[in-house]
Formats: sequence, C-alpha cells, structure tokens
Amino acid sequence: MIEFSLRTAHPSNTRTDVVAVAVHEGQKLSWAAQNIDAASQGALSAALKAASFSGRAGVVLPLFNLSGVTAARVFVYGAGNATALSAKDARASGRALAAAAVEQELLELTIYPLADSAQDALDALRQMVLGVSDATYRFEETKGTSAKSKPSLKRVRFGLPESVEAAAAAATLKTAVATIHGVEFTKYLGNLPPNHCTPARLGEEAKKLGKSHGLKVTVMDRKAIEKLGMGSFLSVTNGSDEPPRFIVFEYGGGKKGDSPTVFVGKGVTFDTGGISLKPAADMDHMKWDMSGAGTVFGVMKAVAELKPKQNIVGLVAACENMPSGKATKPGDVFKSMSGQTIEVLNTDAEGRLILCDALTYAERFKPRAVIDIATLTGACVVALGSHNAGLFSSNDALADAILASGKKVNDRFWRMPLEEDYQEALNSNFADMANVAGRDGGAITAACFLWRFAKKYDWAHLDIAGVAYKGSGKEKGATGRPVAALVDYVMSL
Repeated sequence: MIEFSLRTAHPSNTRTDVVAVAVHEGQKLSWAAQNIDAASQGALSAALKAASFSGRAGVVLPLFNLSGVTAARVFVYGAGNATALSAKDARASGRALAAAAVEQELLELTIYPLADSAQDALDALRQMVLGVSDATYRFEETKGTSAKSKPSLKRVRFGLPESVEAAAAAATLKTAVATIHGVEFTKYLGNLPPNHCTPARLGEEAKKLGKSHGLKVTVMDRKAIEKLGMGSFLSVTNGSDEPPRFIVFEYGGGKKGDSPTVFVGKGVTFDTGGISLKPAADMDHMKWDMSGAGTVFGVMKAVAELKPKQNIVGLVAACENMPSGKATKPGDVFKSMSGQTIEVLNTDAEGRLILCDALTYAERFKPRAVIDIATLTGACVVALGSHNAGLFSSNDALADAILASGKKVNDRFWRMPLEEDYQEALNSNFADMANVAGRDGGAITAACFLWRFAKKYDWAHLDIAGVAYKGSGKEKGATGRPVAALVDYVMSL
C-alpha cells in the first residue's frame, strides 16, 4: 500500500527521488514549474522548447540533474488547458506520473498538483491520488508460482501552493486516500475468480471488514433468508450448490434514530444465465456480476475510515445463478418479500429478482434515500457504452446530487427516463408482473421493475454494467466504479 502525505518545501529544494511539476498547453508553466525554471536559470523552459512539449494531459517529460534543483529527476507533466481544468486531466496526470515512476523503479514521488488556485489544487490533489491508484493497483492473489510484480513506488508526497490551508489539504487527502482504499477493495473482490469469490466468501469478507473497521455486520444464511420471505431472491439461487448470503452493514455515525442512506448491491458471484443460458463467449466476464455488491463493500470501507456524522446502511444479496435440475424454469412464478408475485420469463434477468427483495428489506430502516447498484442490463451498455453509468431515480434532488458527485470525481452517470408509461410492458397474465419486457428500452423496463419495490422512499438505481469492469486487454479487470462518486455523495450530504 502506497503511503500518501503532504509536504511544504518549494519544488526546487525538495529532497525526493523525483519532483513532478505541471505545464499546461502552450507551454504555460504552473507556479511549481516556474519555481523549477527560475532555480535552473531557464533550463526547464529550454527543455520544453527543445522537446516541443505539448502540455497534453497524460504526457510526461523526464529531465535529469537540473542545475539549482535538489532532486536529481524532474518529471514535467502535461496539465491540459490552463483555463479549463478537468478532473479527467488531473486523474490522467496522476496515472501517468505513477506509471513513469514505477517504470524507473523509484521509491518516492513528489507531485505538485496542476492548479495554482487553492480550490483547483485541492480538486486536482484528490484526482491525482485516484490516478496513482489506477496506475499502481495489482491483483496477484491467484498468480501461483508465476513471478509477481512488485511496484517499487512506496511513497507519494504532494506539495501545494501557499494559498491552500493546511487543514483543507489534510482533509482532502484523507478523503482521497479513504476513497482509493474503497476502490481497491472493490477491485479486489471483483477480480477474485468465481470459485474463490462465492457468496459464503463475501459473507466472510463482510465480517472481516466489520471487525477491522468498526461496522455492525449481519450475515444471513438460506434459512434466515427464507424466514424473511425473500422468495424472489431465493428463486435465483435454486440451481446452485453454493448457499446464498444476505449481508447487512450498519455504520452509525449520526444520531440514534436518524434516517440512514441505504446502499443496495447486486451480488451474483457468477451468472451463467441459468436455464436461459448465456453464450459461451466472454462468459468469464460474469464473475463481475457481483460488482454492485463490491461497490457496497468499497463504500462501507471508505465511510468507516472517514467517519461522517450520519448513518449509512449497506445491503448485499449474494448468490450464484446456475443451471441444474433444481434451477428456476422460464414460466415459474415466485412470491417476493413484498407479497407481489413475479413470473420469471427469462432466468438471465436475475439481478432484478434479488434486488427487489433487498429493496423491500430496506424499508425497515426508514431511509432518507436508497441507492441500488447493479450490473443489471446489457441494454444499458448498448445505450451508454463504457463511459457513463445509467442513473434512474424517482427523486430529482437525489438524482442531481449523484450526478454532481459523479462529475466532480470523473465517475460519471447519465440520467435515463423513469416513467409509468414503460410499466405496461411488464404485465403478466399469471402474476403481478413479469421479470422482463421486450427488447426495446431494456434498461428502462428493468429499472421500472425495481421501481415497483421502491415506492416508500426516495430511490435511485445505478446500472453499472458498462463501467464496472474492462473485459479485455492489458487493463482487463474491475474498475472500482462507482465507489468514488458514491463516497463523494456521502461526504457532500
């Protein structure tokens, strides 16, 4: 785990393996770059000119042994447009700097964030911590006897302009570090192979997190779930030999009796589609069908570290969706915890079947708001691709707050329609509703299904199917989204 801290020395006399300073497009020097340039009698400016340095975010120019500069190495990094600073550029800069430091096997990196004003510097600091995490995170638990990479970067320091108050800087860094702890925990759980990350394993991980972070944790087995009347949830797990788990996290930072914010996560630890079997191609991606649950774990970990003065609850419904002689069949009808009955027309639309019972369970907390997170539909990926997660909400203020947090930390959402007109497509002749409608508007009708179980509180549904993981290439793996946005949402309340 990388150690993050703040330092006050000027860039030119900072003792570190490498000092990193920002240059914007048009070779406009940041305050830190100006300090280095003055100390080196213009050597930095000369190097930029010779290299035709673009200033584009994500580009790093290494310089060595500049006269008048204490650090032997200086990384000049592109900071993008000086008048339109963005969270995306700041995060790309942190990622590029950490990657360059790892490549050169450096132990310590000191970064002077890309902005000169106090608030911009704090915003950049937060994003750069996330970028460093992106570049240095590794999953190696199941590597076996193969060589394990050991990133050499151990310490990252941040130097800020004098206009930034020390207390504000410390608070921002604390939030950023807690956020990456949550993001990396979500990535870890998501990247575990499905024979490792079973519902029972999630239950054990929940207990460990509760013990280490002071959370109240309740893990319910099948018998307890049956007692609750969660017939819809249990219909999904009928075909699996792995027993289900229903997990409840409780953080009590607010006053006793204050209404909590409740996060609900879909935890299908492997989704074959059940009897409505998926195609073989890319079925390995279905280990990430528990990414909503992983997000709840990550948010609860970050919240427990940041200790906001409010109450937070996390609910996780965890199971497998497998085909067998006991598996749910298309056409079967089950009673949900709410008492509403559901005709299962497609067993591969299982996420909504477990979430609907969890949403009913959330009622007992008399919540201020409920936010569910799920890799729910391929239709949302078709609609939005891999840059924005889908956001559906019954409350405009709640939706606006989530959208604002997502924009602030570059963990973005796009609000989709949620209207009663779509409900008719879920009608059934044999139950109160069907679990699927037609092909058109599939992400919307899935959200409408959940909405039927979320009428007693303000509610938002996040369809993260397009953003929760990358399915191919050297970056294949869980992304940890949308932990950062939800942590910001909690801290902004």
